[in-house]
Amino acid sequence: MQGASKLERRVVTAAEQVLQRQRYVCPVDVLAGLGWLPPGRVTDWRQGREPHLEGIAAVTADRLADAMEIFHRWVESRGLRPREVDYVAATRDRRPLRFTSAGRGEEAYRKHWLAADLTGKQQERITARQSKPPDLVVLMAAKPFTCAGCGETEAGLLMMEDAGPICPGCADLGHLVFLPAGDAALTRRAKQASRLSAVVVRFNKSRKRNERQGLLVERSALELAEQQCLSDEDARARRRVRDRERRAAADDVFQQKLAGLIGELFPGCPPDRAAEISLHTAVRGSGRVGRSAAGRALDPDAVTRAVVASIRHEDTPYDEMLMAGVPRDEARRRIRATIDGVMARWRRA
Repeated sequence: MQGASKLERRVVTAAEQVLQRQRYVCPVDVLAGLGWLPPGRVTDWRQGREPHLEGIAAVTADRLADAMEIFHRWVESRGLRPREVDYVAATRDRRPLRFTSAGRGEEAYRKHWLAADLTGKQQERITARQSKPPDLVVLMAAKPFTCAGCGETEAGLLMMEDAGPICPGCADLGHLVFLPAGDAALTRRAKQASRLSAVVVRFNKSRKRNERQGLLVERSALELAEQQCLSDEDARARRRVRDRERRAAADDVFQQKLAGLIGELFPGCPPDRAAEISLHTAVRGSGRVGRSAAGRALDPDAVTRAVVASIRHEDTPYDEMLMAGVPRDEARRRIRATIDGVMARWRRA
């Protein structure tokens, strides 16, 4: 990509990583890979709480258009196969999701591009999965609310609609029962057996995001799922042991590769420190950079962010500043020179 602009290199890198990971690529995933679409805001958009995707982007509409133009040039050069996918909101009316404020160029966003070597059945399977309507979402209310449907003051579960929050009864979900999260097999089977279901989430103030709490399913579906789980409990227990061993081995290999890449990018970084960074950032379920899609793909930018995070917490008084009440942005400004100095030393062999 010699001679390419910085934006072109970033778009192509993000697109290549997405295609390698899932065998198809779409504009939304590429823009998210660029860091232009905050995950939480994308969730709001998919659940119908944002009018269009363009409004949640961290860049201007012109910048988005530039990236889309680069993306489609890359798509043509790779010979990928287009499939149009339905984007609908996680609302009762399943309204079509909008991508732009003016409504122009919508079809370009709806196209998913599949790897040319996929079989016909594989293409159909991917397209069907991507076109599947999203789950309905129900919120655990943090405080009592007034239902926009019946006007009653409620506490517990609500569903957000344009007119405001509505209770499960007004949402036609009042006959469903709550299945708490925790048993993956029971949840999967109950959802498959239930003709109507909804994901229950609760807003986590500290993490500033909705977190899944369980499902609403039909009572008969839950009873059937419980019977099925009892019948093959031993076999599933053995499979869980095998899966844990496989994941542990895969994580060990990934951590070694991550430590090796840190050593390549930062040859001056002590080997034990590189190993420590790779172990910390790759912890399963941590939500850290190493567990992100870019981190798993060993993207140099993601690895660099992991190194910066380690320096911030281990080699500067950043944590002490936060404890003393220094605002986060101000604390980061104060330690920037220290981080730059350590990074410069580590980049030298």
